[in-house]
Amino acid sequence: SFIEPNPSLDPNNINIQSWRIAMVVLFIVFIVSALVWRVIDLQVSHSKNLQSKADARQQRTISINANRGAIYDRNGHLLAISSPVDSIWVNPQLILQKSEDIKVLAEFLGLPHKDIKKKISANAKKTFLYVKRHLSPEQASELLAKKLQGVFKERQYKRYYPMGEVTSHLLGFTNIDDQGQEGLELAYNHWLKGDPGKKKVLRNRIGQTIEELEYIKPVKAGQDLYLSIDKRIQYIAYRELKKAVAQHNAKSGSVVVIDVETGEVMAVANQPAFNPNNRSALQPGSIRNRAMVDVFEPGSTMKTFAVAAGLEAKSINVNSRVNTSPGKMSIDGYTINDAKNYGTLDITSILVKSSNVGMSKLALDMPSEGLWSLLKNIGFGSATDIGYPGEQSGILTHHDRWSNAGKAALSYGYGIATTTLQLTHAYASLANDGVQLPLSLQKQDSAPNGRRILSAKVSQQIKSMLKDVVSDQGTAIRAAIPGYQVGGKTGTVKVSQGGGYAEKKYLALFAGIVPITQPKYAVVVLINQPSNGDYYGGVVAAPVFANIMADTLRFMNVAPDDLRISRKQHAETKRNVSVDLKEGLDNG
Repeated sequence: SFIEPNPSLDPNNINIQSWRIAMVVLFIVFIVSALVWRVIDLQVSHSKNLQSKADARQQRTISINANRGAIYDRNGHLLAISSPVDSIWVNPQLILQKSEDIKVLAEFLGLPHKDIKKKISANAKKTFLYVKRHLSPEQASELLAKKLQGVFKERQYKRYYPMGEVTSHLLGFTNIDDQGQEGLELAYNHWLKGDPGKKKVLRNRIGQTIEELEYIKPVKAGQDLYLSIDKRIQYIAYRELKKAVAQHNAKSGSVVVIDVETGEVMAVANQPAFNPNNRSALQPGSIRNRAMVDVFEPGSTMKTFAVAAGLEAKSINVNSRVNTSPGKMSIDGYTINDAKNYGTLDITSILVKSSNVGMSKLALDMPSEGLWSLLKNIGFGSATDIGYPGEQSGILTHHDRWSNAGKAALSYGYGIATTTLQLTHAYASLANDGVQLPLSLQKQDSAPNGRRILSAKVSQQIKSMLKDVVSDQGTAIRAAIPGYQVGGKTGTVKVSQGGGYAEKKYLALFAGIVPITQPKYAVVVLINQPSNGDYYGGVVAAPVFANIMADTLRFMNVAPDDLRISRKQHAETKRNVSVDLKEGLDNG
């Protein structure tokens, strides 16, 4: 029978299959050899390069925030401090991979789930996004313990002001990144802010830090700042000003207290104030430090320096007399009035009675250049250079542009503009026997060198006149302080408005020096637009001065210079003031 041959037994076919098997084996051997060679090559020849690339993908250089320096008063009492907080941030690219983690995150932070998911989705291409700032470290640690994908924390600092609105205008505040925005926080930001550090960390594939490798740049904390301010005097000034503004239903108010012997600013208070620890309802107008940035016409408080200019120029002397009858006069079509017909007045009486007519006649008889030069030398029309942001220089027009009416008006405080700080500085210079010291908001170890702006003789004469103003014959009897001799000058000024003066709107002013025999403090009180009936400086502002200084002098143990009060009475009053002040500071 016929048998069909088996092709697989064909010698030719067997040779072909063997060749194919050999090729497959050879190919496998080649592949394996190539892989082994590549592994050896990577491990030996390129290991350092590959390791550096791997490290680069896992290592990160991150910034370490510096702690902002604290602010203290002159006695080391804390006024501002930065507390550690943690801000929560996410890597949108990671957390979007686990949408359930977004819900957990939203619930923990108390944020609407839809809102936070929308925010993260809108930044899907980013690797960093803040979702909640300034949590307590305990809250942040609790959140991170949930191990949500792409959720991290960053150590930051939040500013806290122990005295709240008492020091708000002076200190200002920082923003959410703890950088100064207003006040001394802004002025000394370079001093307080410190220098952030840097470090290398190792992170896993989901961005979590698993190891801190090295510190590249150390953190340099901000430097502390010691102010000239006395916390106790600051509180007293704030308390009395707030009380007066409320009592007289005034629009605003300011107080500045300067140490005559050193030029240090001891207190700056304004109303209305704001709470820098809670700025949710903050109004832009309330953050303005009116004492340094608001300018106004100083009214009769300027008569003090007009008289000083006349005495310096020797156009008048302490015995000069001026006929003010019939209580008014006309210059260039303008009428100048006194409260009544005072008749003939000597120089002291012109200040005591605050006679506009008498002052105008004195001014018209003195050289314009001499009056202008003295006012300019005192500092009117120029900033004090105290270093406060936005401080205004005021306005002093050159004497070449004065008319007779303008010169007369300037002598009783119209046509010139100043700030509360500038006016206080001028009175402090007068109190310091005519030597002007540079102002400082930082504590001074010793009194700086000053410059003479008035002769000691004229300064003594003016101080003697100012003491009579604070008497039962003068306009400032309510500035009197039992146990102390006080000198000062009142001012009642019409409010400038729309190129003229507003009807029934006034500034009530008092500038005072105490004790007048050996001056320690110069103070200016400004109450803007009192509207409860009284508006005269001697009625509205003078009592604020008396209340502030009565407590301050006794608390600071300034010796009485009026022997009509006994040492026992002084000690008892000082004890009561100390108790009231402690309660106020504890509550403030």
